[in-house]
Amino acid sequence: MGYKVVVAGATGNVGREMLNILAERQFPVDELAALASRKSLGTECSFGDKTVKTEDLDTFDFTGWDIALFAVGSEATKTYAPKAAKAGCIVIDNSSLYRYDPEVPLIVPEVNAEAIHGYAKKNIIANPNCSTAQMVVALKPLHDRARIKRVVVSTYQSVSGGGKAAMDELWNQTKGMYVPGQEVAPSKFTKQIAFNVIPHIDVFMDDGQTKEEWKMVAETKKIVDPEIKLTATCVRVPVFVGHAEAINIEFEDDLDEDEAREILREAPGILVVDKREDGGYVTPAECVGDFATFISRIRQDPTIDNGLNIWCVSDNLRKGAALNAVQIAEVLGQRVLKKG
Repeated sequence: MGYKVVVAGATGNVGREMLNILAERQFPVDELAALASRKSLGTECSFGDKTVKTEDLDTFDFTGWDIALFAVGSEATKTYAPKAAKAGCIVIDNSSLYRYDPEVPLIVPEVNAEAIHGYAKKNIIANPNCSTAQMVVALKPLHDRARIKRVVVSTYQSVSGGGKAAMDELWNQTKGMYVPGQEVAPSKFTKQIAFNVIPHIDVFMDDGQTKEEWKMVAETKKIVDPEIKLTATCVRVPVFVGHAEAINIEFEDDLDEDEAREILREAPGILVVDKREDGGYVTPAECVGDFATFISRIRQDPTIDNGLNIWCVSDNLRKGAALNAVQIAEVLGQRVLKKG
């Protein structure tokens, strides 16, 4: 016996990945509803070897459905997630709307699956920000061994984190660089993204950090440990898919690079590729389509006591969004609903 599953936002980048991953991981789906806005009504989406047509999110009745994976953004989530939850359908939300709500668990299954039972307060579970998700998968096993005091992270985030319009802008600007008179002015981004990097993701806050940077701090504290101090610089780079992060970690206890490497090799969701030679590391282009979070460049930081540097790469549309949501659904099935 399987589940009745809804994917809301099925025509977007993340929604399509959710459908792909549900099929790839053979999630026990008895019945599937693919929802979209009225303008996308009837659009066909692939689900394994099947094709499903989208239904209208605005008029959909969630009564009798088990799980809804939401990938529709905060504004639409604010309207439709409470309706689904009230109808008895458990919502797994990919937007930022509920991440900081103390009554809504924020889950990365490799890190804090035990928090899943907190869903019952609102019938909603939050999926973390893409940049946070891959980072905490790497931090948690190291934190369990040596206790993390402080993290300094610089991100190199692909344009797919900004949606289809952001990907189109990179593509069109890149083409326009080679065709005189067809240059494309920034629209989705504040500056040219082709052949450039932009140290600005989301809005600026009063203290000078961007909201993306603030999210990484707040979410790491909620998911891993509120005592961890973290500072982030989040940068958009001209890559279509795949986020990379340079992470500097300071521990309470001594942890040498060899032991850290072995801990990470054994950790769930991680693949270590760390050879000190040309090409002995993973880049965003190589992680696309993969479920894993890849760790490379593991080395001591000699400038502080108990310091370590790592390079962390993952497919942001997968681990950073769709995969993590499906993994939450799997945990929900195993620990709570117990049908599949």
